[in-house]
Amino acid sequence: MNQIGQFLPLILIFAIMYFLLIRPQQKKMKEHQNMVNNVRRGDQVVTQGGLIGKIAKVKDDNEVEVELAEGVKVRVVKSTIAQVLTKTEPAA
Repeated sequence: MNQIGQFLPLILIFAIMYFLLIRPQQKKMKEHQNMVNNVRRGDQVVTQGGLIGKIAKVKDDNEVEVELAEGVKVRVVKSTIAQVLTKTEPAA
């Protein structure tokens, strides 16, 4: 009984850390992954570098082509997309 009492504060600290830090971070990562997987042509995005552009083409599972200005297109790794500003509706 005395040994369980010694480990009880450690177990409580781990539980509090899990619910306050680990779980919300995992939820945020899942939301970001879902957002990145659902980008499509025409979406306006912001990259982690601060560039704002429109998705011109989804190349493959890991890469998209972003048009920064008329005629200026760059290849961007999908995971570096920080935010989707405007979504396009899928074609019916």
